[in-house]
Amino acid sequence: MMSLDETRDFLDREFPQMNDGGRSYHLEAVGPLTARMRLDHHERFLRPGGTVSGPAMMALADFALYAAILANIGPVALAVTTSLSFNFLRKPGTEGLVAECTLLKLGRRLAVGEVRITTRGSDDLVCHATGTYSIPPR
Repeated sequence: MMSLDETRDFLDREFPQMNDGGRSYHLEAVGPLTARMRLDHHERFLRPGGTVSGPAMMALADFALYAAILANIGPVALAVTTSLSFNFLRKPGTEGLVAECTLLKLGRRLAVGEVRITTRGSDDLVCHATGTYSIPPR
């Protein structure tokens, strides 16, 4: 398993575009089959009406899922998303978002996980996502 710092370093090195224009995604924790990532509230993620856009939440969920997988299998840059499903449940607040990812299955070729996104400081779900990643042969 990769440590939090190792996972952060890998993500920064392999995906610098995720923080283009300033760091907004913060990997806060990794553990056995888990990861937690925060997205800062920023105008570039807002949609008309002043709420965080669906695409911003989708990117957060996908990035958190990827981080959880990497932390548990090691630095495999070519693990790729094969499916994602989202349920947007309520309007997010303005305090930033927190994505809690749990891997439901971590096999040799596939990983399946769920991501629960809340507004920072609240337990109310704003988005629930599930996703599958294909893991290349190692």
